[in-house]
Amino acid sequence: MGRGRAKAKQTKVARQLKYTNHHIDYDRLREELGADSRGAEEISPPSASEQESERAQ
Repeated sequence: MGRGRAKAKQTKVARQLKYTNHHIDYDRLREELGADSRGAEEISPPSASEQESERAQ
């Protein structure tokens, strides 16, 4: 017994997380994390010659 309050609180928190509008400012987050100014889509994967040079080291 005694689980009723804990379960009710967990349900309340879960509902708040599910139905609350979460606005995320991705530009501000990127600045705080110190990410590069280029977007993730603009970064190209390493070419085959770059990969081979990395393996040789």
